[in-house]
Amino acid sequence: MESDKIETLLEKYFEATSTVAEEESLRTYFSGHAIAPHLEQYAPMFQYFSKAKEERFTKKVPTPKPIWHKQAIYRWISVAAVAVLLFGVYFGREYQERKDAEYAYAETKKALDLLAQNFSKGTEKVAYLKQFEKTKQKIYNEN
Repeated sequence: MESDKIETLLEKYFEATSTVAEEESLRTYFSGHAIAPHLEQYAPMFQYFSKAKEERFTKKVPTPKPIWHKQAIYRWISVAAVAVLLFGVYFGREYQERKDAEYAYAETKKALDLLAQNFSKGTEKVAYLKQFEKTKQKIYNEN
């Protein structure tokens, strides 16, 4: 009778429909010494499960070297590169604006110097014109 019950439990176990309590009763049956001869082929499997359940890993698991260390270095290098790029763009633009302003100032100064020179020539011509007017008045007043 008991072997029929064990066979039924084995069928449920292999179909994956057995409960935890039924699996425990199978482990208990196969760990004993009164196993039916036609079921002895399953004994090593259940005995292994019982022993494997008690096993504990006691060795130290080696931890791999952290990869994040290299990733962090690359991350910081990229942040530094972006900072240098922004620094260059900002101060490069400021430098270019200053150069443009200096160029505009120099060109304006040249233009005003040229204008001042022409005004000086104009005042000389006006002085000649005044002399011409005085001379003309003398000529007309004498007649």
